[in-house]
Amino acid sequence: MKKHFLLTALLFCAGAAAHAQSYSLFNFKDFSGWHMDVPAMDKDTSVKAPFIIRNGLLVSLADPQGHLITDSTYENYQLEVQYRFAAKPGNCGVLVHASTPRVLYAMFPKSIEAQLMHENAGDFWCIGEDIAVPDMEKRRGPKENWGTTEGKGRRILNLTDNSENPVGEWNTMKLECRGNEIKVWINGQLVNHGTNCTASKGSIALQAEGSEVEFRKVEITPLSKKKRK
Repeated sequence: MKKHFLLTALLFCAGAAAHAQSYSLFNFKDFSGWHMDVPAMDKDTSVKAPFIIRNGLLVSLADPQGHLITDSTYENYQLEVQYRFAAKPGNCGVLVHASTPRVLYAMFPKSIEAQLMHENAGDFWCIGEDIAVPDMEKRRGPKENWGTTEGKGRRILNLTDNSENPVGEWNTMKLECRGNEIKVWINGQLVNHGTNCTASKGSIALQAEGSEVEFRKVEITPLSKKKRK
């Protein structure tokens, strides 16, 4: 009886410890731990920031375009982002393994983007970094066009349709970045899985690009590099 109780207690403690590892990257009160990179704000101090906190939510206003980037870098983690297009559908994205700023179109940091764009959530976009998926030519286009810079085939289509909820409803994107692999789920459906990524760590960024998006959760869970068997 005592052994059974001890085992149960140990399992409970282990589970509690694992759960305790998850923490929010954003406090929804201010921008502590993050910085904005918005080219339009470089020389014009009158330009309003495209990221605000409103009614306890982080809001990307879409214009001017730019990124909200974590000050810290991360590797081997699961990221959960809850978001919605509250008014009208449009474009936005979550960038992982972000590093050198403005390597693409003088705005996008070197990274892999997990697309949030309405009806395209879960697409990969290669921004100075690269990643591989099965059926590459079917999902990325002719091989001779592949690349990670302007004018190249940087988009890798996701695996599913109809994974997103209707506009105005909340969606959950989960990303698992472990070693050189990235997996993406939308509302519980696996929508992309890439391997041989050319980066395995970096900052995390949210976009202002295309449409207003609200975020109510940005939570990270550290993972071990190797999968548990």
